[in-house]
Amino acid sequence: MSNEMQLKLIETYSMVCDFFNKNPQWNFIRLSNNNQPAQLTDQEAVTIYLFVGRYQKHSKIKEIYDFAYHYLSDWFPNLTSYQKFNNRLNVLYPIFYDITLNIISNHIPQNTQQNKLLLDSMPIVTCKQRNRTAKVARDCTDKGFCSTKKMYFYGLKLHLLAFYRKGTIPFPNKIYFSAASENDLNIVRELNWLDNLQDTDVFADKIYIDKEYFEPRQQYIQLELFTPVKVVKGTPECLKKRDFAYNNLFSTAVSKVRQPIESFFNWLIEKSNIQNASKVRSTNGLWLHCFGKLAIATLTFISF
Repeated sequence: MSNEMQLKLIETYSMVCDFFNKNPQWNFIRLSNNNQPAQLTDQEAVTIYLFVGRYQKHSKIKEIYDFAYHYLSDWFPNLTSYQKFNNRLNVLYPIFYDITLNIISNHIPQNTQQNKLLLDSMPIVTCKQRNRTAKVARDCTDKGFCSTKKMYFYGLKLHLLAFYRKGTIPFPNKIYFSAASENDLNIVRELNWLDNLQDTDVFADKIYIDKEYFEPRQQYIQLELFTPVKVVKGTPECLKKRDFAYNNLFSTAVSKVRQPIESFFNWLIEKSNIQNASKVRSTNGLWLHCFGKLAIATLTFISF
């Protein structure tokens, strides 16, 4: 391993230890007879996952373990078996969620436009065959449809509210996972994502159109929702033709502003392969996949 990569490994381990020191509650995640393992520490397990996932681009736990076994054994001489390593990470999945929240809360770039937000969702697929039934993590997943990809799938949805940044991908403001069948607008309502915004423009897809929900917020907190134009069912053909040019230009303008959030999802998939969860075998494994991949991707916003 090159000197540069060795330095990156040390920096990653130092960062993880710092996170553990600032979050003493993490020491109580594993309350068992082996909650203080004599071999690989929790800090070391998290470091291996983040370092190999980020710098070696391995997305599967087996690939991460194999790389650590062959190339990091001098650094982690107490590395356990693959089964124990995998089980350890499955238990520690909440730590990766906390790391992600810490990054997006405390490392907001200066070029974010905090009065301009983008809103959308993307699928996390555990099974995509339309006529098959998912058998993994059925307590938190179900069947949904992705209109962008014209695809039925089993799994989760990642909901994202992000700050617009001119000329680059947006920066996450809020992240939430739901079952695949959940309506995007209902999630925004239930989480009250938009209720504390003041004098803010939100650019979103047609599914978020709801005058009853947005008009009061437009009046009291100056919240403006911009979506592509959705033609009301039953509109006379003559009115459709009359307004066609305006509606087309407006929808194009909104889509142009919204496009970076699709770029963010593509970037997230490229960095972490988060969308493909077909290899997970348990609920904890699915949450590790989601939170761990998010942590790996968002670490790129930290300069070290």
